[in-house]
Amino acid sequence: MAKQIKNSAFAWEGINRRGQTIKGEMSGQNAAMVKAQLRKQGVNPLKVRKVAQPLLGMGGLGKKKIKSSDITFFTRQMATMIKAGVPLVQSFDIVADGIDNPSMKELILGLRDTVSAGNDFASALKQHPEYFDELTCNLVESGEQAGALEAMLEKVANYKEKTEILKAKIKKAMTYPLATLAVAFVVTAILLIKVVPTFDSMFRSFGSQLPAPTQFVVYLSEQAQAYYLHVLGLLAVAGAFFSQAMKRSPAFRNNFERLTLKLPVFGDLIRKAAVARYARVLSTTFAAGVPLVEALESVAGAVGNVVYREAVLKIRDEVSSGQQMHFAMRSTGVFPNMVVQMTSIGEESGALDAMLDKAATYFEDEVDNAVDNMTALLEPMIMAFLGVVIGGLIIAMYLPIFEMGKAI
Repeated sequence: MAKQIKNSAFAWEGINRRGQTIKGEMSGQNAAMVKAQLRKQGVNPLKVRKVAQPLLGMGGLGKKKIKSSDITFFTRQMATMIKAGVPLVQSFDIVADGIDNPSMKELILGLRDTVSAGNDFASALKQHPEYFDELTCNLVESGEQAGALEAMLEKVANYKEKTEILKAKIKKAMTYPLATLAVAFVVTAILLIKVVPTFDSMFRSFGSQLPAPTQFVVYLSEQAQAYYLHVLGLLAVAGAFFSQAMKRSPAFRNNFERLTLKLPVFGDLIRKAAVARYARVLSTTFAAGVPLVEALESVAGAVGNVVYREAVLKIRDEVSSGQQMHFAMRSTGVFPNMVVQMTSIGEESGALDAMLDKAATYFEDEVDNAVDNMTALLEPMIMAFLGVVIGGLIIAMYLPIFEMGKAI
């Protein structure tokens, strides 16, 4: 692999072919390289100075983190440029001009400089594995070797867009209930810590016996006032531990992914999403001319769940030993019968990529429907939960007032 070229940002001022004074910024190894690049573009450089900038993608002042949606947009734009016949190096400049995220713009200009230095597109992408996965790099490399970079970038762009849509659907399904529960937690905490003590002091001044529900709420309030900082600290520590364990402990992450498949409602959604990713990635790689065994290796890293990753690796081993893929899929026991049947038809008809594409589309629609159904199911349940918790607290605090009114 080529050594990664370290680039810096330079602000420049020069005169174009029309005699006009223009300014801009460019990424390069040094000022001399930037001047040489400007001359290639027909600009006579007058001033070139280095601009101090924070590290790429680190979220410093004036910088934004590079998101997967930024990479997807870049891939689609590059596919469009190449398809229109624009030279590769010039395509980088055009796409970079339309990017608002400074970090993403810097990344694109860095790729341009790497390609301008004589490296191929795939090698430039491989220098940034945190942004471009192995599947993308392999497909681009196949396209360059076959002289079909335009078609391959189109496939990569389609794959990434489908993946982003699927991720958005799953995020939508998870966000609504979690956000609602978080709001319920905050409101309950405010009531117990700030509101209930006011009522408690008022009730104590009356000297009367409080109803049992009110006594229970007062007890909860006292515990919340005494330990809420401990609870917040515990939640922060637990969140940090979970985040680090998911990143650094494969065993913890694998066990968590297995557990998610057993969750009611959510487990079925995650299964359908994993099957959709499996079919989509395998369809894309196989249609790109990647050998089936190598394609399955790429799929294993893209399904997003350890159960399906292990199943795909098992399929790869059986296919490499001469087994038909639909038999290998059936033996894993994790793929729906419909996908197995469509794979069988695809193998027999020689249209495996087309059948897998249809299966991917079907399960992507299934994920969409599952999200809508889950949202419709959870809405009344969450409203009932909020009514019981928040309404119960309020009723418990007003019970003494009602009883005093009856006594009067």
